Amino acid sequence: MRPGIGSIIIIAIVALIVFGPNKLPELGKALGSSLKEFKKATQGLANEDDTEKKDLS
Repeated sequence: MRPGIGSIIIIAIVALIVFGPNKLPELGKALGSSLKEFKKATQGLANEDDTEKKDLS
């Protein structure tokens, strides 16, 4: 189940209260970098699987 727009707004408000407006840009940048690395790693695994499947054929 994907979060709706209401849930995302509530999470953003809670994050603003907990971390403050000065810290949020740093957290967003760190989250973006982490997601980028995660996608890169999972793409690499998918490519390895495809290569192994071709080798077995």
